[in-house]
Amino acid sequence: MLTRVEAAERAGRLRVESYAVELDLLGARPDGVIPAGDLPDRTAPDGGPSSPSGEPAGTFVSTSTITVRVAEPVTTFVELRPVELIGAWLDGEALPDALADNRLPLTLTPGRHELVVTARMGYTNSGQGMHRFVDPTDGQTYLHAQSFLDDAQRVFACFDQPDLKASLRLTVLAPPDWLVAANAPGTRRAPGHWVFDPTPPIATYLFSLIAGPYHARHSEHDGIPLGLYCRRSLAEHLDRDADELFGLTAALLDREQELFGTRYPYGRYDQAFLPELNPTAMENVGLVAIREEKLIRRASGGDSDERELRATIMAHEMAHMWFGNLVTMRWWDDLWLNESFAEYLGFRAVSEATHYREAWSAFVLGRKGWGYAADQRPSTHPVAAASIVDTGQALTNFDGISYAKGASVLRQLAAFLGDDAFLAGLRRYIATHAHGNATLDDLLDAFAAASGRDLRDWAGAWLRTSGVNTLIPEPEPAGSVAVAQTGQPPRPHALRVALYRDGALAWQAPVRLAAQPRSVVAGPADRRPGDLLLLNDGDLTYAKIQFDAGSRAALATTLASLDAPLPRALIWSAAIEAVRDGLSTVEEFVGLVEAGLAREPRTETVRELVDLVTHRVETGASPHREVVVRYARPDRLAAAQARLAAALGAAAASGRDRGWRRAALLGYAHASGPDAIADLRRLLSDPGEEFDPDLRWSVLSRLCELGGADQADIEDLARRDTSAQGQVWARRCRACLPDAAVKAQAWHEITTETSLSNRLLLATAEGFWHPAQRELTQSYVERFFAQMPVVARRHAPAVAGKLAGAAFPRFAADEATVGLAEQMLSTVEDQPMLARVVGDWTDELRRVIRARAATGAGDDPAPALTGGTR
Repeated sequence: MLTRVEAAERAGRLRVESYAVELDLLGARPDGVIPAGDLPDRTAPDGGPSSPSGEPAGTFVSTSTITVRVAEPVTTFVELRPVELIGAWLDGEALPDALADNRLPLTLTPGRHELVVTARMGYTNSGQGMHRFVDPTDGQTYLHAQSFLDDAQRVFACFDQPDLKASLRLTVLAPPDWLVAANAPGTRRAPGHWVFDPTPPIATYLFSLIAGPYHARHSEHDGIPLGLYCRRSLAEHLDRDADELFGLTAALLDREQELFGTRYPYGRYDQAFLPELNPTAMENVGLVAIREEKLIRRASGGDSDERELRATIMAHEMAHMWFGNLVTMRWWDDLWLNESFAEYLGFRAVSEATHYREAWSAFVLGRKGWGYAADQRPSTHPVAAASIVDTGQALTNFDGISYAKGASVLRQLAAFLGDDAFLAGLRRYIATHAHGNATLDDLLDAFAAASGRDLRDWAGAWLRTSGVNTLIPEPEPAGSVAVAQTGQPPRPHALRVALYRDGALAWQAPVRLAAQPRSVVAGPADRRPGDLLLLNDGDLTYAKIQFDAGSRAALATTLASLDAPLPRALIWSAAIEAVRDGLSTVEEFVGLVEAGLAREPRTETVRELVDLVTHRVETGASPHREVVVRYARPDRLAAAQARLAAALGAAAASGRDRGWRRAALLGYAHASGPDAIADLRRLLSDPGEEFDPDLRWSVLSRLCELGGADQADIEDLARRDTSAQGQVWARRCRACLPDAAVKAQAWHEITTETSLSNRLLLATAEGFWHPAQRELTQSYVERFFAQMPVVARRHAPAVAGKLAGAAFPRFAADEATVGLAEQMLSTVEDQPMLARVVGDWTDELRRVIRARAATGAGDDPAPALTGGTR
């Protein structure tokens, strides 16, 4: 892996002027891929048929012509991860075959040089480099190239670091009936021969292309060509949503160009919905990749929660075209300059330019909890990390801090400076560093110049130090409010305080808290019993909030009468954080769900609440989700779930719109116990419009967990849903079955399989653990810690991290599991991604143990959220 020191030295000594990349993909159709995991660097593939172009199945030929200039003699290297190096030439002279690991050494004299490297590269099924996918519906082959974080070298020879940006010109040979798209506009010169325009200077990690019999839709907005792509078997879903997707793209382009003060810089704007994509989406220049699950498989086109989530994903990736692509961080310690700004500006653009005006509510309840969880771990780090030593460490910092906390801090900066000064600073930064690289200091200089304020102290408190503050109201005479601030360091906060009475806003005021443990600020003069005092109304700052005694007593009645989405989301968020902090019981939170769910106005919030209170295999493992299921005392879990099932079932039967009912129905299914098996089987065969394939699979997964379905049921639904998503769902459901032989087979696949694609392998891990199957899976707890270090070494770090997170025994919250985890952690210092994932989950187990102990004494715990004290 590349170190920060190596990258800085190389960037200081050479300048890359251009890349010309030629890819021969004519052999993509025959079976055979390089196994997922660590791609062999020098070993030719074993056997297999030959492709039409003479290439062995599972490989393609890549030729990279790199123009580079140096001012003084330089000894350096270019990166490449081939199956076989065919040859390398520097200024026409053949270089010796000295490729070691992924580095080909170079000695450069002062002046301009041309390096040509030709290699046989391997297709993968791990989502890295040139990923190859065969559609189970029609047998068609699809390729997409993903270069993040340092995987461009799996496609072509390059200087694979973010601050050696260069123009890239691509030529592709592909089967004549295929469509090929890439970062820049292109033309098909002849059947199968595609030539693309040179890009502006881009970082290598932003290179991408798609190739295959893709279905395409095209449009234009404000002189910018727009494209949408998906597999042919998903064409009906893309066609149904195309007008909405183009409309959203146009509205977001208009707003983001306005926010940045700079026109979209990359010619055309394409968005491709791709199979087996590792991230939810990736901001490749001019060709955004989005996981194809975001194409909604429902005749109605989906519900508001799904469409709003998709819109925020689209806006996030679009914001990267400026923050990340046009102006790129110099090194990965400033990755927050990419992700925090894209997160903040994405939610902002959606809420300002589309009909999803309440998108910040989804951020509060869904994304921000991710940030809080990450920021309370031993692995926490500042938003602007002090130093990322190498690319391995960089990968571990793509977390809730770099995304959600960073976005919240930027929202706080806008409140602190005022929006006009904030936008002026943002535009100055973009204009100054366009097509180049920048650092935190460059950003602070831009904001200082725009606002006339020195932000070094502010940045020290908010960006250079880790940890989350908690804001707690304390008694003061009428007309004032004292706010205690816990957590180190105390920070300055610009926020709003509000009073809600009988479901309506009764009083509101902007306040500024000093960076000190306690501040006294203006408060309401006529507060009455039953009023709720809400700190951080409007969610302008990053801090957990608590409630005073009077407000705690009013929570249930407020949720039963308050219609405003954002304050409701803040209340729900504070209540769930109280459970995680051991200040409230699961039972109390369930009581709030019973009181407030029926009045919840937003489908998006209902879906987030379902993720917080239930275990659903499709959501993936995350420490800030499944809170009720994991934090409830084992002897109280069944009763809590029964109450949730009753509340969610009643909500699902209510007269709300289809999407709202569907979200509640999903929660009902996953909160239900064995006594509801007959009802769940009835739901499985319901012909209602809301019962799309994904909802049927989700209900079936719960039936499998409860022992109310079997392999025949899975096979029956798989025959009716032959899609790629259907394959993923079938694997999840099989792993869910409470059968010892099935669990043994699933564990064997999790720990030994390398031929499965990344998505199918993760699906098996996602389906393995369940709170109701502890006795059945207990023996696998020890096996996880004994085997995972070896398993992780078989996979690239990004896949290994996801697999370890999905396979972690998160429902075994006891001291024995913590002890096994600590033993394993002492042996994996050389596996930073595995250490990070397991370390975070181990800390979460400790948190669950502490919270259960704090709220578990006696049968009638004190009601912290409903009027008691703790």
